[in-house]
Amino acid sequence: MNLIGAAWQPDASGVSPKQQSSIPPLRLNDGNEIPMFAYGLGTANKKNDGAPLDTDLIELTKKAIDIGYRHLDCAEGYGNEEELGAAVKASAVPREELFITTKISATKKQSTFEAFDASLSRLKLEYVDLYLLHGPWFADSEQELQQRWADMEAIRESGRAKSIGVSNFLQEHIEVLLKTAKVPPAINQIEFHPYLQHLDLLVFHRQNNIAVSCYSPLVPITKATDGPVNQLWDQLAKKYGVSESEIGLRWCLDQGLVVLTTSSKPQRLQKYMSQLPCFKLTPKEVADISELGRQKHFRLFWTSFFAPDDRR
Repeated sequence: MNLIGAAWQPDASGVSPKQQSSIPPLRLNDGNEIPMFAYGLGTANKKNDGAPLDTDLIELTKKAIDIGYRHLDCAEGYGNEEELGAAVKASAVPREELFITTKISATKKQSTFEAFDASLSRLKLEYVDLYLLHGPWFADSEQELQQRWADMEAIRESGRAKSIGVSNFLQEHIEVLLKTAKVPPAINQIEFHPYLQHLDLLVFHRQNNIAVSCYSPLVPITKATDGPVNQLWDQLAKKYGVSESEIGLRWCLDQGLVVLTTSSKPQRLQKYMSQLPCFKLTPKEVADISELGRQKHFRLFWTSFFAPDDRR
């Protein structure tokens, strides 16, 4: 195994973090720290407006907290902020030990401040650790996008969101924000896996000290299962004595990226938390997965906003 015992403070540079007994937090460009491995309530647990509380999701989220997950991710668009808030309230873990992320709708035209107040109300929290623009598609002009970001900066200034960032943004969208931003985005949460690597976008983020968070990292074994990385993931899983899922998650972590899992199985959540700190892919193994992944293109989410061959 590629065992490296050393203290390390990951940041948005993309330098591979050294191995420790636990997964270290990543320092954002605003000085705050974000846990690099997160539990996401996600679209798999999406709830329609007016639907009753999902008690199973509350229990699963509470279980994730009990297991050791401290970064918890939800969104207005998922309809499950109430469930996350209920799980936090039911947990014995103090609020200040948790890192909670939520997002404003990617497509809805609305007051930023009213949407944020509604999210806090559903979460029953006084603040969130990270508030994201879920996507840029609500805006019909650069000015509209820039105004939404100015609203986000005001929310951050109020202390009710410790950090602010974006999700599903391309370089062109972030460049629009940076023209007028007083505070740059701390992070961009994007679909990221071997078949959607956003190569130029990652370079841009590292040049601008913007962290990257990955959702749907396990697409090669959940949705696009006939792809070229499967055999290598299987070989590496046998080498390290872990699952293929853990290889996929570690591939993200070993590139200095925050990674989310939305597994609904407590046993799997427990295994991820115990196994991921115990091994590290070599730089060549990371590169080999990347090279194989570039042979195939697959996008799972937001496909109506991208051409079929758009790899950005």
